Amino acid sequence: MKKKGLWIIGAIVLIIIFWAFGAYNGMVKKQEAATTALADVQSTYQRRADLLPNLTKVVKAYAKHENSTFKEVAEARSKASQITLDAASLTPEKLKQFENAQGELSAALGKLMMISERYPDLKASENFKDLQKQVEGTENRINEARQKYNEAVQDYNVFIRRIPNVLVSGFLGFQKMTKFEAAAGADKAPVLDI
Repeated sequence: MKKKGLWIIGAIVLIIIFWAFGAYNGMVKKQEAATTALADVQSTYQRRADLLPNLTKVVKAYAKHENSTFKEVAEARSKASQITLDAASLTPEKLKQFENAQGELSAALGKLMMISERYPDLKASENFKDLQKQVEGTENRINEARQKYNEAVQDYNVFIRRIPNVLVSGFLGFQKMTKFEAAAGADKAPVLDI
């Protein structure tokens, strides 16, 4: 009878160990998917930052006296490029700081695009048209990357918070991750006053 009891206890311990390994591996997989999605978000923002100097050069050629806007674009790009996100130490505050810098860059880009309305020759320029399409595509990619990141974070957060995984996630150091949220006032159309 004692042997049978030991076998049962041994089997239960083995089941718990295999479950814990499976839960840990699942958490690692989902956390890596979320951090990869965050890197994709940063990559798309970097693509936009890389396009801006070219777009600015084309617009400068047509609108030489719009120096304040060009300076604003350069400063916003520099500020946005200096902030990087590290998934290991990502906090809501750091994410908000990153989003604010990217919002300033978006506003500066919007002003730059508004300048094109004043210069019909610029709007007809093939270089400008090509860059404008690339910027539009990049903005769409940024939105898509942020959505994929939020989906990956949701999947990870749900996984670590569900029973029985919650029993080991905190013990093993798996913490809830932060999602991207809309910037304050994003529900209102921007007013670009140039």
